[in-house]
Amino acid sequence: MQALLSFDKAPPFAAPLRFFLTAPIFAMAAGLLLAWSGGEMLASRWMPSLLAAVHLLTIGFMLQIMLGATIQILPVVAGANLARPMRVALWLHGGLSTGALLLAAGFWFGQPALLSAAAVALGLSTFAFLGAAGRALSGVPSTSPTIRGLKLALAGLAGAVLLGAMLALALARGWPLPVMAMADLHVGWALGAWGGTLLAAMAYVVVPMFQLTPGYPARPSWWFPGLLMALAVAWGLAIASDSTGAARVAQGGMALVGMAFAALTLRLQRQRRRARADATYRYWQLGLYCAIFALFQALTATILPQLADWAGWSLVFGILMIVGAFMSFIIGMLYKIVPFLAWLHLQNAGCTPAPAMNKLLPDASMVRQWQAHVLALVLLLGAVVVPDFLARLAGIALTVAAGGLFYNLLSIVQRYRAYLEAAKAK
Repeated sequence: MQALLSFDKAPPFAAPLRFFLTAPIFAMAAGLLLAWSGGEMLASRWMPSLLAAVHLLTIGFMLQIMLGATIQILPVVAGANLARPMRVALWLHGGLSTGALLLAAGFWFGQPALLSAAAVALGLSTFAFLGAAGRALSGVPSTSPTIRGLKLALAGLAGAVLLGAMLALALARGWPLPVMAMADLHVGWALGAWGGTLLAAMAYVVVPMFQLTPGYPARPSWWFPGLLMALAVAWGLAIASDSTGAARVAQGGMALVGMAFAALTLRLQRQRRRARADATYRYWQLGLYCAIFALFQALTATILPQLADWAGWSLVFGILMIVGAFMSFIIGMLYKIVPFLAWLHLQNAGCTPAPAMNKLLPDASMVRQWQAHVLALVLLLGAVVVPDFLARLAGIALTVAAGGLFYNLLSIVQRYRAYLEAAKAK
């Protein structure tokens, strides 16, 4: 089941593009930080350098791209036109970039002032965007699972940012909060209620559109976002009431829902009408299998909590979910969305015939970058077991893979500008 698309309402190309081009730089910074720190970064999930690198990836890379994509899809998919989208993109991009750098520096150097400043920068910029998006969505009926998913995802983002800001301020000011339990809840809201819900809402459109699969069945498309959000709320209430058992049930429920969505997407991909496996398909296959393994790992930890006592347990989960799943999904979508947007804006600018998408970004370039990403993922997982030997190599590999993504996206922009200039010269 798909939403109707209104490409005539798309914002200027520069609005989402600034997020897409900045994000790989933050991923490169995370890789360089690992290459600099080496195996000591992977001693525990609570290592300051690891917390810095994780938030460079989750905020600097993932959140940058996800909010940039949201600016693009709100008017196109939901008919929700942001007032002055270029201005919104400008201050949101500045707030996210500044906040991500402040947060990473605050963790790495152990500076409470930087953590507090990061909480303020990220909180203000994100909630200002949520206010703008909420105004745009007010009065827009939930006529499709995608629109409903977008609304719930924005609510999930609010919860994730609020929890993150509370944790940063608790660390900075010594507030007496259950930090470890709230940190797990923050991860659940960030990767589940926000990331998972937005991913599903976008997948309902981009998977059938770009991978030529059948549409998602109507019933699971409607219930997935709501069920995921309900379980995230139940998890929060369990933490508030100090009910460990209820929290585990909610965690396990979120893992099962995520695995069901991944399995459904794999089933649809097996029915696709395109025989050749392009880079986007490869990225989504990698992401779906990594997500299933990570979520199964989370599910088993709710049944046998002692499994999580091994320090590497959380590290493997984080690598599989962030690098293996979400980064793979995001890069796979970027490789379709950015060339498509370039083609669309060239066509709207009178460049006819507009160049084919594979002229804007050849498949060979994407495949090489995908190979670098897979190598980085394998080395990161191996570094959990033998950190002294593989950690620095993994950091270098992650930097190279992110650099390849930046180069590919930049090449699209350069070709777009060349075609645009050629069209104006005629």
